[in-house]
Amino acid sequence: MSVRYDLEGQKKAYAKWAPIYDKVYVRLLADAQKKAAAAAAANGPDILEVGVGTGLVLRYYPRTARVVGVDLSRHMLAKAREKVEAQKLSQVRGLAAMDACHLGFPDASFDAVTVPFVITLVPDPEKALDEMRRVLKPGGEIVVASKMGADHGLMAKVETAVAPLVKQVGWSSDFKVSRLRAWAAHAGDMHISDVSPVFPAGFFKIVRIRRAT
Repeated sequence: MSVRYDLEGQKKAYAKWAPIYDKVYVRLLADAQKKAAAAAAANGPDILEVGVGTGLVLRYYPRTARVVGVDLSRHMLAKAREKVEAQKLSQVRGLAAMDACHLGFPDASFDAVTVPFVITLVPDPEKALDEMRRVLKPGGEIVVASKMGADHGLMAKVETAVAPLVKQVGWSSDFKVSRLRAWAAHAGDMHISDVSPVFPAGFFKIVRIRRAT
């Protein structure tokens, strides 16, 4: 079955979220954002952040990094640019409007790709991951921070049942780590090197997917 894209609908939704996004998520996501940025920076200075949004993660990258952020929403990017200027984030080398499934960078451009709280919102996550793998250098990592559903048991059934409702507020309750494992296995040269729960109480997880050298 082909994937149906509604990029214009997503852009309109993000335009509404842009003015209030920080107030809702700045504290809730801070622990995961710090750890995701640190994990990415451990691979090297050249980092691509896919789904940079309003730029909440940018301040957590070290000043020695060279970060490029992309996002579908120009409204979100405007907020991110304000942060870069106000906080003098010299590690941010560029911000651009871009679809995660069509990244405008050459192969093997980045030491790491950070994906903070966006993979479950992409219409075709596997295609987006394929693109991230393409621009990732051998030996680098894709660092995914997200809400990840349970693979088994009652909780998995509940999360699947409420998925349509949760999606209305921009979340996914049934996207599982096993989906990332399946993609990595299919890619052939990717493997999950670590899955770490983060605040609050493991509700979010950071998944590190390494590309073979």
